[in-house]
Amino acid sequence: MLMKGVTLRGLEVFEALAETGSVARAAEVTGLSQPAVSQQMRNLEGALGVDLVDHGRRPMRLTPAGRSFLGRTQAVLRQLRLAQNELTVMDLTHLSTLSLGVIDDFDNDLTPRLVTILAESMTRCRFKLITAPSHEISEEIKARRLHLAIAASSGEVMEGIVEYPLVRDPYILVCARGAVEAAGGVEAMMQALPILRYDRAQLIGRQIEAHLARQKLEFAERFEIGAHLSLMTLVARGMGWAITTPLGYMRAGRYHEQMEAHPVPFKPFSRTISLFAGTDWADRVPRDVARTMRMLVGDMVIAPALAQLPWLDGELRVMES
Repeated sequence: MLMKGVTLRGLEVFEALAETGSVARAAEVTGLSQPAVSQQMRNLEGALGVDLVDHGRRPMRLTPAGRSFLGRTQAVLRQLRLAQNELTVMDLTHLSTLSLGVIDDFDNDLTPRLVTILAESMTRCRFKLITAPSHEISEEIKARRLHLAIAASSGEVMEGIVEYPLVRDPYILVCARGAVEAAGGVEAMMQALPILRYDRAQLIGRQIEAHLARQKLEFAERFEIGAHLSLMTLVARGMGWAITTPLGYMRAGRYHEQMEAHPVPFKPFSRTISLFAGTDWADRVPRDVARTMRMLVGDMVIAPALAQLPWLDGELRVMES
C-alpha cells in the first residue's frame, strides 16, 4: 500500500514537472490547473518527507533526492501505462489474419513480449511473424507480403505505406574495454585499430557509410560483417572498433563487460525505428501496435540503456507520432 499522500496523480505531476521544469507546462501536460499541480507536489513531498524539486529556481530543477526518486517514478508509471495499454487498447479480436515483420534488433526480449501481447489479443487470428534486418523487412512491406512492419526508416516515402515513428536511435562508437585509454583518446584509437563495418547491403551499413562520406572520413577497407553479433564479438575481442546504435549495443549484452561505448567524435547522427502499415489498414490497429511498441521499448530497452550510458539521455528516446 502506498503511504498516505503518495498518489498516482502526484507521481504523474512530479514526472511532468521534472520533464518541463515549469508548473505552467506541467499543468498543460497533466490537464490540471496550476494550483492543483502545486498542491499535488506539496502533498507528495510532504508524504515522502523530502524536497523533490528546488522550488526557488526557474526553471525548477530536481534535488538529489528528486533525481533518485524520478527513476523509480518513471519505471512505475511505465509499467502501469503498459498494463493499461494491454488491457484496454490492444483489442484485435476482429482480425482474421496478421503478418508482422520486426527488425532483428529486438529479438532478445522485446519481440517475444510483443508477440505474447498480440497473441492474447487475437483469439481467432492467423498470425505470422518474421524477424530480419531492416532492408529485408522494408522489401516485404513494400511488396505487401506483410501487414505491419517494424524497421529502421530509410527516409523514403513509400507509396501506399504509412509510417509511425517509434524510437530515435543515435549512432555511437563501440570498442574493446580499455582500448581508448590505451591509445590515448578516441580519435587515436580510431587510427590505431581498423573499423569493423556493417555489410553495406544492410540499411545500417549504408547509413553509416553515407555519414562518414559526408564528414569526409576515410578508413581502410578490411572488415565488412553481415551478422551483428559477429561484429560485436570482434569488437569485444579488440579486433577493431565499430559504429552502431544503442539498440544494437543492448542486443550484445553478453559482451558488455568486454566493451565500452562512446559518443561519435564527429557530427552526431541517428536513425529512426518506425512501424509501417499499408494505407488499406484501419488506422486504429497500427496506432495501437505502435503505442504498445513505444511502451515496450521505453521499459525494456531505453531505460536499461540509459542506466548504463546516461550520456545518451535526450538522444535515445521514444518518438510520439
